[in-house]
Amino acid sequence: MKRLTATTVLCLLLFSAAFVTGKGPSAAPEYPDSLRSVWLYTEGVKQNAIAGDSVRARELFLEAIRNDSTYAPAYYELAANGMYATPDEAVELARKAFRLDTTNKWYHQFYGQALIYAGRYDEALKVYRRLQTENPKDPDNYRILAALYEQKQSPVMALVTLDSAELRFGRIPVLSAMKRRLLVATNQIDKAVVEARAMVEAAPYEAQHHVVLGDLYAIAKKDSLARAEYDRALQIDSTNVQTLMALADFHAGRQDYRALLAVTRQLFQSDELPLETKIKRFGQFTSDTRFYREYYFQLNDLASTLAIRYPDDKRVVELYAGHLIASGELDQALALYKSHLADQPPAEEYFRAVIDIESYLQHPDSVDKYVTRALELFPAKVDFHLSKGHVMSNSKQYVKAIGAYKGALRHADTDSLRSVVWGMIGDTWHLKATEGVTDWDERMDLGTVKSTAAFRKGMKRCYSAYERSLRYDPDNTMVLNNYAYFLSVEGRDLERALAMASRVVALENDNPTYLDTHAWVLHKLGRTDEAKKIQQRAVVLDGQKSPSLLAHYGDILHALGEQFMAEIYWRQALEKGYDPALIEPRLKQPAADRNSEKTSR
Repeated sequence: MKRLTATTVLCLLLFSAAFVTGKGPSAAPEYPDSLRSVWLYTEGVKQNAIAGDSVRARELFLEAIRNDSTYAPAYYELAANGMYATPDEAVELARKAFRLDTTNKWYHQFYGQALIYAGRYDEALKVYRRLQTENPKDPDNYRILAALYEQKQSPVMALVTLDSAELRFGRIPVLSAMKRRLLVATNQIDKAVVEARAMVEAAPYEAQHHVVLGDLYAIAKKDSLARAEYDRALQIDSTNVQTLMALADFHAGRQDYRALLAVTRQLFQSDELPLETKIKRFGQFTSDTRFYREYYFQLNDLASTLAIRYPDDKRVVELYAGHLIASGELDQALALYKSHLADQPPAEEYFRAVIDIESYLQHPDSVDKYVTRALELFPAKVDFHLSKGHVMSNSKQYVKAIGAYKGALRHADTDSLRSVVWGMIGDTWHLKATEGVTDWDERMDLGTVKSTAAFRKGMKRCYSAYERSLRYDPDNTMVLNNYAYFLSVEGRDLERALAMASRVVALENDNPTYLDTHAWVLHKLGRTDEAKKIQQRAVVLDGQKSPSLLAHYGDILHALGEQFMAEIYWRQALEKGYDPALIEPRLKQPAADRNSEKTSR
């Protein structure tokens, strides 16, 4: 904060009363020219300090200068008000104020400050050298001068400056700390230790002094001496956060993680260490899976400590629940989240977590229960409507699922989200159309499933939903893929199916499922040679070795008359869990007996 001159303070006292009562600056009285600048200046100070109107204040200061170009206080105020916005302009104004009144130390110091803020360190160095000479009783001049020397990569001169300050003023903590840091930076550890020892001897019951000395011993690799100083600091104050933090850093530097975690537990029990810092430290410890596994019990203790001390803090609830989940304690994590569902105000994050865990544990009734509660509290949250749809779909209540998805549409606020939801509606209509038929696509290819009126009606609605989805997002890869695939199974609009499948692989050319669809559409179009190349790539990229992709490849090879290789891939599909009832008929067929075959995805 800038200092106010004596003139400024006087003016504030004289003029504030009238201003506060609602009387703003009136027209300038008829003062002599010699006093008019004073009046304008004081009005500017009032506008700036009381009204907070820096724009009007600047206008008044400028008017004061136009009236009297030698009026230094106006230059000073202009510089102070503009230092952060226009540093170079502030420097020139500050220089002008100082040159007009070289006896004013505030102007001189502010000139130096403006130069520093503007990054003009060489000029600032010259100013502070002069300030130190003219005002040797101000320790702040020594501090800033030393800092400028350090900035200019002259640590020796910085140390000389600090030594001269110490001779004049004795030991001042901020200057002593600066000196020790410079000694360490110049690899003069022993001298830094001597300085710290002197500080300890002068005030042996100050815990922080022992910490400083311990840190220096640690830098010098004198671990036993460092530990002794940390112990002395703890004897003085066993709960001092600075001491515990220093000790934690010491153990971390020695990779003594058990000791580090023990000290961290003490820190976590302290109210002086901010919770944000505790959470950050825990996150650092748990970011390494191997570390997490090796020191699980210690980390569990830390997480429990936070949970006990901050039971209602959302950040801690999430931290502890995440720890439980990472530990495989899903039931405990679930119980923790459920215990907070009645919190006021209700937290949607907790409901979301309960729904996710219950879904993972395959508890559809519980999922339905908590989704219903969540929708009562947060009716505009799209994801809860989607969760409701998923619950209904999984329980084969497809009409209700579609209703839930349409509920989500009412709150969807982006085209991409609308596209996704309409895609889900289309998928659900497909499930409705093929209800009760497993391996629908394969059986249709084999001719064992016939198209019914209900099927055609359901698929019509499925395709209609996909069309609406693509109007919102023409590059929705999931919808494009499913749309193309279903059309190919029905043998409808194959050229359009190819266009969609081609678009998908253009957007994502390393997805095995999308490549599989592309290959199958080509196969249905009779372009089997092309299909073979694409399906081969899909099989290579498929790290999971999907039985569906293996069976598809066998079908394509069979169509090309490569019966031996076709049977190899069919048998591989069988080994991977593919339905024997659908593979065995293929193995019994003569070569090239089928031109197109389809297996379940």
